Amino acid sequence: MKSEGQSINARCVRLPAKVADAASLAPVVETHTLSRGANDLLIEVKAAAVNPSDVKAATGLMPYAVFPRTPGRDYAGVVIDGPAGSIGRDVFGSSGDLGIRRDGTHATHLVVEADAVVEKPKSISWEEAAGIGVPFVTAMEGLRRAGIPKAGETVLVMGVNGKVGQAAVQIASWHGARVIGVVRKDELYEGHANSKVEIINASVTDVAARVRELTDGKGADIVFNTVGDPYFQAAHQSLALRGRQILIAAVDRIVQFNILEFYRGQHTYVGIDTLGLSSVATGAVLREIGPGFASGHLKPFPIKPAAIFSLEQARAAFIAVAGSSRDRVILRPV
Repeated sequence: MKSEGQSINARCVRLPAKVADAASLAPVVETHTLSRGANDLLIEVKAAAVNPSDVKAATGLMPYAVFPRTPGRDYAGVVIDGPAGSIGRDVFGSSGDLGIRRDGTHATHLVVEADAVVEKPKSISWEEAAGIGVPFVTAMEGLRRAGIPKAGETVLVMGVNGKVGQAAVQIASWHGARVIGVVRKDELYEGHANSKVEIINASVTDVAARVRELTDGKGADIVFNTVGDPYFQAAHQSLALRGRQILIAAVDRIVQFNILEFYRGQHTYVGIDTLGLSSVATGAVLREIGPGFASGHLKPFPIKPAAIFSLEQARAAFIAVAGSSRDRVILRPV
């Protein structure tokens, strides 16, 4: 058994300074000594995801991001040092501050609070577990804040084939809700679901009118808008009485909407920013969805071999994510 407070030399991806754009990224791999506090875990990282927020923070879109730092918010690995009973556990997790305000997961090892980790189901690979984090936390936190959908309620997901969109579909259908997805071209829903997902092609169909048709005029109880302002008006017009719109993104940021319709519809708008969640708070969200993965109602995103990179290939991984790859991009430290 390893002694408490063990230090280890970890190989870490480092971003030395803010850059203008993804093409200018120049991450390096350095060796840094990590040591844990009394209530921390030292984790050998088996896999870590690359998220769009990693790229945005590197290019200055998050002014509170520190430099130099090791990026990365999502991870899966083995506990190699920690409080009694923790060593040897297979865990995964995510965070709003890891990789942004403090050193993150793109490394061979990671120090994180003991309360931040979740047990990895044996049926899920390291890479799949690492890919769960940000998309599922965002989806679950949105639905938690808006009210977990009930059987018989309708959830409309704007941008349904994005990773957060797919996670929202999985969680909503797990809870028995009817799910309608919105896409911007002629395509089917690409992810897992626990029931049929009806699709609306926004490029050829009036979304709000079609939602009313599909719901006998009622509208959607929840609209999970993963895109933001481009779909804001359609989402607003699709809401049922006392409907809730969840917002997680923006393009042009500023929107206009009818306040009279808003208050007469008794609507609620919920803003979600998972960067505001600590590692421990994120762990609490992941524990709520853990039973879904254990039961098979929730499934991790498939990880393609071509989307797995080494630490030395971090720049290529970042550029793939910046290029709006639909694949879940993973770093494998060893």
